[in-house]
Amino acid sequence: MIGHLRGGLSVATVVACGGFAAICGSSVATAATFSAVAYPEMRRFNYPQSFSTGVIAAGGTLGAILPPSTVLAVYAILTQQDIGKLCMAGIVPGILAMAMYVLTIAIIVKLRPDWLPGGEVKPWSERFKDLKNVWAPLVLFVFVIGGLYGGFFTPTEAGGVGASGAFILGVVRRKLDGPKIREALLSATRTAAAVFTVLIGALLFGYFLTITQSPQKLTEFLTGLGIGRYGVLALIMLMYLVLGCLMDAMAMIILTVPIIYPVIVHLGFDPIWFGVIIVMTVELGLIHPPVGMNVFVIKSVVKDVSFTTIFKGVLPFIVTDIVRLVILIAFLVIALWLPTRMG
Repeated sequence: MIGHLRGGLSVATVVACGGFAAICGSSVATAATFSAVAYPEMRRFNYPQSFSTGVIAAGGTLGAILPPSTVLAVYAILTQQDIGKLCMAGIVPGILAMAMYVLTIAIIVKLRPDWLPGGEVKPWSERFKDLKNVWAPLVLFVFVIGGLYGGFFTPTEAGGVGASGAFILGVVRRKLDGPKIREALLSATRTAAAVFTVLIGALLFGYFLTITQSPQKLTEFLTGLGIGRYGVLALIMLMYLVLGCLMDAMAMIILTVPIIYPVIVHLGFDPIWFGVIIVMTVELGLIHPPVGMNVFVIKSVVKDVSFTTIFKGVLPFIVTDIVRLVILIAFLVIALWLPTRMG
C-alpha cells in the first residue's frame, strides 16, 4: 500500500511487527522473524543498514506489549491481577507505540529526504488483491480480542479459542499437515512446561520474600527517601532500564515484581497501569546500549552488520520510547481506558 513512498517499507515493517506481535507475544521472536523477513527487503531497496536494523529492533519491542503478551500474563499471575484487563490495557499503548514509530520515520524522511528510498508504484487493483494474504491473522485477532473485550469468554478460554481458530485456519488454507501439527503441539508443550516451571519457582520466591519481609523493608526505605512517589517510580524504572540491558524480560518480571509490587501499591499507583509501564520500560532496555537483547538477536540473524551500526539506527526510536513513557505516566487514562470499559 505505501511501499512506493520514501520510508514506506520501514513503516510497513513497523506495522507488520505490530501484527506479528498480536499473534506471537514475544519481542525476541518478533525481532528474529523480521530480521530474516524485512531486513533483506529493505536492503534490496537500498535502505541504510543502521536504519533497517534499528526499525526491526524497535518494532520487535511491540511483541511484549500488544496482546497476547506472555510477559503481561506472568505479571498478572504474580500480582493476582485480571489477565484480560491487562491485555486490554496494552492495546492503546501498543497502538500509540506503532504510531510514534511511524511518526519518527516521517520526521527522519523530512529531515533527510534523500536518505530513505521509495519502492515501485503498484496499481491499486494489485494492492487490494494482495490484502487476501493478511485476512486470516486479522480475523483471528479481532475474534479473540473482541470476544475477550465483550465478555464472551475469559482470558483462558480466549487462548483456547485462539489456538482452535489458528488450527482451523491452517487446515482450511492447507498450511498445516500432520508433521507440522505435531511440531506445533510439541513446541507449545515445551513453552508451557518452561513457563510453568519458572512460575512455580517465582511463587516460591514470593513466599520466601513474604517470610523475610523484604518487600516491606524496601517499601519503608524507598518511601523514606523523601523524593515523592514519582521519584520512587523514576528510580524503579531506571532499575528496569539497566536490567533490561542484561536480562530477558521474563526473568526481570519474575525476579523483581514480587519485591517491587508492594511498593507500587503502597504509593497508590494503579497495578494495571504499572504493568503496562514496567513492560514498556523493560522493552526499552532490550534495545538500549550498551547491551540490548534484541540487538544481539538481530546480530545473530544478520551477520554482516556490527553492533555499533544497529545501536546507531535504534537511537531515534529510543528517544521516541522515552517520550512515550512520559506521556503514559502523565496520562494514565491511555492505558486504563479500555480495561475500565470491559464488560
